[in-house]
Amino acid sequence: MSGEAAFIDTLRALAHHPAARGLLDDTAVLQFGAETLVLTHDMMVEGRHFLPSQSQADVAWKLVATNLSDLAAKGAEPLGVLVGYMLAPDQADFAEGLSEVLEHYGVPLLGGDTVSGGAPQALGLTAIGRATHSPVPSRSGAKVGDVLWLTGQVGSAMLGFEALRDATGEDSTAYRRPMARLAEGEALAPLVTAMMDVSDGVLLDAWRLAEASQVSLAIDSRAVPIAVPETRRLDALRWGDDYELLFTLPADVEPPVPASRIGMVEPRGFVPLFLDGEPIANRHGLGWEH
Repeated sequence: MSGEAAFIDTLRALAHHPAARGLLDDTAVLQFGAETLVLTHDMMVEGRHFLPSQSQADVAWKLVATNLSDLAAKGAEPLGVLVGYMLAPDQADFAEGLSEVLEHYGVPLLGGDTVSGGAPQALGLTAIGRATHSPVPSRSGAKVGDVLWLTGQVGSAMLGFEALRDATGEDSTAYRRPMARLAEGEALAPLVTAMMDVSDGVLLDAWRLAEASQVSLAIDSRAVPIAVPETRRLDALRWGDDYELLFTLPADVEPPVPASRIGMVEPRGFVPLFLDGEPIANRHGLGWEH
């Protein structure tokens, strides 16, 4: 086995500290005196996470927002970010976009690093947050009988990507400048049994949540709100970059934020995921794999 999943499995042997949570979450959760810090680091690579033709201002926005989305899935309040930037000719545009996104979320820039390089451009960002509720939500807490919920809809980023790629003139904002669900995550944190953001496709991320919780998830595809024509429903369920929150709640608890009930948590079966009653045998093709 090779690829991202296999490499992460290798790294788990090194991640002994409890804050690493066995590398089953997208964040580390570190007790620091009376506070609990939530830390995350994501990278983006030109041609894989953004198009070479994209504005560097949009690249800066997406770099910050995607990391803040990981904090949102923990109900964390952002404290600051550190940016790793590979210098590009239009670095002034990157600085402008960085200023815009930091001001939008009220998050300070604390530091980072810059390097020279060529194509493809690679960037990284570390986001630091403060947990607003303890215990901090994880992917591993879903219980049999819980209901699976999703904020917002999926497919908007897919349409935005296609509009940008094909230069159709249609709105591409959802792909270029995603929004982190920070307020929703903070409201949900005291109630959820498990929570994560949808970055790689709702089906693949549901698979990951089921694996972490050692349960099976039964999803009703028709219950998932989509931003695309019905003929492209499955495409939307497999597309990433929507950055909505996927979470589980006890059956008698209603979410305090707008969300759609899309499935149920069932006892661990022979597969982690059932879609419209059909078992999904493996994760291949369910979403974006690095």
